[in-house]
Amino acid sequence: MNNRPNRRYRPSKRAQRITIGTVVVLAIAGFNGPALYGFASEKYHNYKINQPEYKADKGHWQYVDVPEKYKINTIHAALLNTGKVLLVAGSGNNAKNFDAKSFRTVLWDPVKNSFKNIPTPNDLFCSGHNQLPDGKLLVAGGTQRYETLKGDVKKAGGLMFLYNESPDKAKTIKKGTRFTGRENGKTFVAQNNTIIPRAKKKIDPATGKAKVTASLARVYSEAEKKGRKYSTGSQDQYRVSGLKGAEKKNIYGIAQKMSFDKKDFQGIKDSYEFDPVAERYVTVDPMHEARWYPTQVTLQDGRVLTVSGLDDIGQVVPGKNEIYNPQTKKWNYLPKTRFFPTYPGLHLIGENRIFYSGTTAGYGPDNKGRVPGIWNIESNKFTKIPGMGDPDTLETSMSVPLPPTQSRKYMVQGGGGVGESPKSSDKTRIVDLKEGSPRFHDGPKLYEKVRYPSSVILPDDTVLTTNGSGQYRGKSDSNVLKAAIYDPKKNAYKEAAEPLVGRNYHSGGLLLPDGRVMTFGSDSLYSDKANTKPGKFDQRIEIYTPPYLNKEGKKQPDLQDVGKSRKTLSLGDKVSFKSKDAKKVEKLRLVRPGSFTHVTNVEQSSVALKMKKGADGTMSTAIPDDPSLVTPGWWMVYAIDKDGIPSKAKWLKVNVDANAQHTTTTTGDPIVNPKN
Repeated sequence: MNNRPNRRYRPSKRAQRITIGTVVVLAIAGFNGPALYGFASEKYHNYKINQPEYKADKGHWQYVDVPEKYKINTIHAALLNTGKVLLVAGSGNNAKNFDAKSFRTVLWDPVKNSFKNIPTPNDLFCSGHNQLPDGKLLVAGGTQRYETLKGDVKKAGGLMFLYNESPDKAKTIKKGTRFTGRENGKTFVAQNNTIIPRAKKKIDPATGKAKVTASLARVYSEAEKKGRKYSTGSQDQYRVSGLKGAEKKNIYGIAQKMSFDKKDFQGIKDSYEFDPVAERYVTVDPMHEARWYPTQVTLQDGRVLTVSGLDDIGQVVPGKNEIYNPQTKKWNYLPKTRFFPTYPGLHLIGENRIFYSGTTAGYGPDNKGRVPGIWNIESNKFTKIPGMGDPDTLETSMSVPLPPTQSRKYMVQGGGGVGESPKSSDKTRIVDLKEGSPRFHDGPKLYEKVRYPSSVILPDDTVLTTNGSGQYRGKSDSNVLKAAIYDPKKNAYKEAAEPLVGRNYHSGGLLLPDGRVMTFGSDSLYSDKANTKPGKFDQRIEIYTPPYLNKEGKKQPDLQDVGKSRKTLSLGDKVSFKSKDAKKVEKLRLVRPGSFTHVTNVEQSSVALKMKKGADGTMSTAIPDDPSLVTPGWWMVYAIDKDGIPSKAKWLKVNVDANAQHTTTTTGDPIVNPKN
């Protein structure tokens, strides 16, 4: 006989959820009419994605609440060592903002969800940016002029080549200077400032006579007035206004036809360091070349390589690459040229070698500088890497180092044809640079054929890839609301929760210190399937909480500093952390804060740290001694437990390595030179 007291039956939580789900499905089936069915389907979808089991399997998306006065067209985003995220719009791909000199930057604190408007000194739209050794963010280049399509050009314009035959001094030509043709009598106006260097003077040792070679500069110029009659069809020499004395003879302009052809975007030379402590931009020396759409990479000695971009006349910089020294705040050219299309995917791989994945984001000929390979920036030797799948769809594709970065494996995802080509790809291509003769091999296919996929390395050695569009800038309503997580060990994708926002051009994502991911931006060309209505920039920000933070009853492992917090270390230094959950911790990862724009986040990296546990809950490790693997600057440390759950990050700073190899520039200006 059962003497236990009678208990009222209570179904398990899992059974309750199944029952509720069944009721919802039956309710949907009971609706009549497509409108009601669609409404019910959406209700059920929202119910489903908020279930604990779904979140634990696929993760969860939610909107960030952004007050109206802080909403901007986020084009660039970078995680700072304060834990805040710098959101940069500049003019935000809005010509009206550009004309009004309305340039925006917002600083966002993801922990407090607080925002701050930051005064923005110039149009940093389509600039380059990267992390510096001291924790500042270098932002270089941007927009000098918006493009004008052929049918919209109101004034004749073109290049004015300026010559200076005086070896005595250079001459500054200011914006607004007028040039008048000697033959055609037509006047054109300089659209920006430029400097004509002094002429070169060389003495012939045989005759003792001096030979003077005129110097050359160029400036984009436009007719004073609107109208077809102000265009020209042939070369002419131009007088320069405002000159006196000998300058009238020594300085002059020459231009070919001044026409109504399409005018491309033009770049600027200006450079800034954003100080995350003072929370402001600080002006540093300008680059030698104007750049719009450049890529910047931190080298192993802490200097910054900057390549490509559109120059001050709207042409792709012809292989003139330069290096920024954060100690002197100056730029120097690399001795030899190497051409790349704009926003190339470049990754430092050691011994002054740069891996070029072949990915780009928009400008340059389709038959030049698009083959992937390894570039030695010291010798300028370039070794091509074969085997790329869909090689004609690398524009707007994403390249990412597969974790841990010691593997030296890289993946290229998706992409499209050059320009507005309708081609797109669902291929992934993987290369192992440790192989004797590296070669790309196709990996698992993406969720769909997409341009502009955004990929973020997660602390658990997986890669989250989100969004994209099937066509150029989401044309024909082709945004893809899908995401997947790639596991390098399994060489396979797993479906993730669907994003709430479709994202294409001008979008991206960043890993946050708490292990979540933020995504931003999207700049659709049209808002309808028929491509008749102009698109609107999507200013919404989303947060993705990965499955590892949605495991029922599981918490993030504890991670604490031992001794001084926010440590400063050198390569090879030992460092310890402490955790109440040390027994469960299986690995430590050193993660570089991201800096994302235009399908490029070339410095993101997750480095495996060797770990030794102590009886008191300490976990000891050492910073790897490879300066190309751990570049100078701030990094995040995550502890990951046996369930794959990462801790919240702890920050540490890695100093410039005194023995790091450096690249020679025209002035021999390395940060570190052991011989000196």
